[in-house]
Amino acid sequence: MKKRINLVAAVTALVVTAGCGLAGASENGNDPVGAPPVSVAPATTEPVIEETTAAPVETTTKPKPTKKATKSPTASASPVQTDWSQVPDCFSYEGKNISKAKAKAALKKASGRIYWRTEAPQLKLNFTLVKAVSWQESGWQSAIKNCDEGFGLMQVMPDTLDHMNQRFGLDYDANGNYQDNAYAGANYLAWLTRYFGDNYFKESYDLSPSKCKSHSSWCLLNVVISGYNAGYGTVDSAAKSKTLPNPDYVDSVRSLMADCPCDKY
Repeated sequence: MKKRINLVAAVTALVVTAGCGLAGASENGNDPVGAPPVSVAPATTEPVIEETTAAPVETTTKPKPTKKATKSPTASASPVQTDWSQVPDCFSYEGKNISKAKAKAALKKASGRIYWRTEAPQLKLNFTLVKAVSWQESGWQSAIKNCDEGFGLMQVMPDTLDHMNQRFGLDYDANGNYQDNAYAGANYLAWLTRYFGDNYFKESYDLSPSKCKSHSSWCLLNVVISGYNAGYGTVDSAAKSKTLPNPDYVDSVRSLMADCPCDKY
């Protein structure tokens, strides 16, 4: 999830540094900068996480900026895998990575969950998207921590995790539980899908690649991928021109959706 809400970091650099999704808001951490279309925050009772869990009540607070200045390089605890091309300049390991089989299972389960069961049951993620974002972000490594504080399979940022937990009444432990990390990242993708779908795509939540003319066109799938890395506020600011603020990151994820080294696992 290099993730976080606000983030005005350099877009191309983010691709080189594993994307660090879950970015977030505008530069001031509040509403989008400039004069983008009126924002419509997702509704108030979702997402349902487990069938036995009561529907959480959403608050009105939007995600706060989460991107932090890069720290001095930290020696990694174990060698990084050689088939992941997005190795960050500064990272470390906290614990041991789970197997790729377990990572795949967790991402599949997270991608198959309906996060807006009551208010937007038609909003569905897909494994192809979630696996590609995760591979771009972490190379499916559950123990990797970037120096911007992004962690795990989906590179969930601390402030983004706090936002998701507080907004929806959840208790994801994205640093201590790789399955929660997958859920938190997928949940954020679902949140972005609804947010952008409501604001720019006439309440359509169709993430089909066929809706996109190219990897750089203004379509829901590309916009959601862009928002995961650059933040919804940064995407809002680019909405008037219908251009993606981080086209290289989006192109990389879209390419991984079609052909990913992770497909061999």
